[in-house]
Amino acid sequence: MKIASDKNPVMSGWLAEQGLRMDASPYLSGALEARKLLEKLPVEKNRLREVTTGHDGGIFNGPQFSRTYLTSPDHAVPFLGSTDMMEADFSFLPLLAKTIANRLPYLEIQPGMTLVSCSGTIGRMAYARPDMKGIWSSQHVMKIEPDEAVIPSGYLYTFLRSPYGVPMIASSAYGAIIQHIEPHHIADLPVPRFADALEQKIHKLVEEAARLRAAYQAGVRAATEDFFKSVGLPELNDLRWHEQARDLGFEVVEVTAASLRAMNHASRAMQIKEALTSVEHSSLGQICAEGRLATGPMFKRIDSDLNHGGCLLVGQRQGWWTRPEDARVISRASTPDDCFMADETVLVAAQGLPAEYGLFGRAILVTGSWLPYAYSQHFLRIKSSSPEVPGAYLYAFLRSEAAMRLFRSMLAGSGPQSIHALLLTEFPIPIAPPTDRERIAETVRQAYRNRDQADKLEDEALTLLIKAIEEAAA
Repeated sequence: MKIASDKNPVMSGWLAEQGLRMDASPYLSGALEARKLLEKLPVEKNRLREVTTGHDGGIFNGPQFSRTYLTSPDHAVPFLGSTDMMEADFSFLPLLAKTIANRLPYLEIQPGMTLVSCSGTIGRMAYARPDMKGIWSSQHVMKIEPDEAVIPSGYLYTFLRSPYGVPMIASSAYGAIIQHIEPHHIADLPVPRFADALEQKIHKLVEEAARLRAAYQAGVRAATEDFFKSVGLPELNDLRWHEQARDLGFEVVEVTAASLRAMNHASRAMQIKEALTSVEHSSLGQICAEGRLATGPMFKRIDSDLNHGGCLLVGQRQGWWTRPEDARVISRASTPDDCFMADETVLVAAQGLPAEYGLFGRAILVTGSWLPYAYSQHFLRIKSSSPEVPGAYLYAFLRSEAAMRLFRSMLAGSGPQSIHALLLTEFPIPIAPPTDRERIAETVRQAYRNRDQADKLEDEALTLLIKAIEEAAA
């Protein structure tokens, strides 16, 4: 339970400033404390609406509208929701019909915008990187478009995601069941201004981070394309799953006792499997014979904090985000060792209910800055025991739509689904020539180095801003 701090007691005047709101959230979230601190700073301050430009003054979300989703990228645009914007890889976004998108052109994301979740969980943020142009967003994503002639976009984003900006935005939320904010709720948020040299330095750090995140996206896509070309299956780069005949009325011969479930023999998935086995390959069971090929242990979670021996527990929700925000912090001492991954372990979402745009069957690679985290039992652990087939090479294939569709054909269970253990060991992995394998793996590794460096640059920018505010307040 949160209580007011003796150093910053709730004052009666605050009630009037908050429209006589009687719920505790605005007063105990740190928002008013941050606002009062900023008001006292001996520096110039602008209202947020004074440094933005564009549609509706530059702070906007969008109307509710009927969505028509398509499967062909020729007639649709990628569509981003308030959770999707947290992802590092936008390869699996739903596709919104262009006829709908063209009626709402201002919902197209422009590089340099700050994206804020404004419905449900309030205050999550992302900086619009260069490769996000051409993606549309839902009404649950508020866009803040800076006026570059007035304020650097990277500096504004850094302030909004800082310990001063986030509480003020989150405390503006209204609603009993589903919280939300509207543009006018944050239009008067105070933005401190510092020397142009400092603001530009912070901006350049954020811009470089955005470029590196785009390079990560391009890198993992290039690795997957290189993989299929190298093994002689370039057609699997553009699977067009929904344009193939549906799995109706197909015949299966030589059925074994391993599975009588029709989905495990679905014709479209079997065509992928036949293609994979038509070239030089090894089974996943062989590659992981001395490694790992299983989901994790179930265990009792004991809450902790990072300052007292705690570690982040990454679940299937946060696994694909740029950072595992909102991840639960649990006791490291009470967490089984099997929850921690060796370098270049591939994790696949392997428990739950599969949906077209869900996470089931999608893969991530654990390396670099994500190695200290613990991972829930819902991930399938895939750790190669062969140095000739490194995890980065496996990931280039397992992140593809072809691999995801094959994983989804191996469902087992009646409620929450899992992956059929025997079918999993037979999963075919095409083996490219050695020089190709090493090149593909290095492309993936460089992509992840770019991603980690982007995190460091954003953190450096945030540190510079916080230091400037603290020094001004001293």
